Amino acid sequence: MYITIFTLIILLFSLIIHEIAHGSMALRLGDYTAKRQGRLTLNPLKHLDPLGSVILPLLLVISYSLSGIRGPIVGWAKPVPVNPFNFRDQKWGGLKVALAGPAANLIIGLVFGLAIRFFNLPEQLSLLFGIIVTYNFLWAIFNLLPIPPLDGSWILFNILPAKAAELEAFLRQYGIIILIGFIFFGLEFLYRAAIFLYFFVAGSSPLN
Repeated sequence: MYITIFTLIILLFSLIIHEIAHGSMALRLGDYTAKRQGRLTLNPLKHLDPLGSVILPLLLVISYSLSGIRGPIVGWAKPVPVNPFNFRDQKWGGLKVALAGPAANLIIGLVFGLAIRFFNLPEQLSLLFGIIVTYNFLWAIFNLLPIPPLDGSWILFNILPAKAAELEAFLRQYGIIILIGFIFFGLEFLYRAAIFLYFFVAGSSPLN
C-alpha cells in the first residue's frame, strides 16, 4: 500500500514540475502569463486538475485493486496559461514550451536512474528511486502522445501543415475520449517502454 501512496505523491510532484517547466520556458521566451498567475510554484493547489490529477489516478488505483493487477498510474496537471503572442521566438516558441514538460520528466528520470547505477544505495531507497525513474520516464512518454490535452498534441499542431486542419479539429474535439480509451487499453505498451529506459539508464531491472 505504501508503494501506491508513494507513487501517487511522486505523480503529483512530477506533474507539478512538468507544468513549472512549461511556464518557466514560456517566461524565458518573454511570456509572463504563468508567473503573473502564480503558477511557477510547487504549491499543489495551484496545479490540480480534477480529472487528470485526482479522478483518473484514483480510478486506476481502484481498478488495479479490484482486478488484483499492479499497473501503471498516469495523469496530468492543470495546464499553465501561456500566451504565444508574447514569445520572442514566434517560429519555435510554442514547440519549445510543449517540449519543456516531458524534458523535465526525462531529466528527473535520468538523475535518479544514474544515482541507482553509480551509487550503492540501500535496498529500500533504491526501490523508491526506481519508482521515481520508471514513472517519470512513463509520464514523459505518455505526455508525448499526440492526443489533446497532452503535450504531444501541441507539438503535432506546431508542425502540421495548414491542410491538416481537419485532423487537428478532430483531435481537439475527440481527444479526451481517445485518450481515456488509450489509458485503459494501451498503457501497458508505454509502461514497457519506460521499463526499457530504466534498464538502459540504471543498468538493472526495476523488479530486482
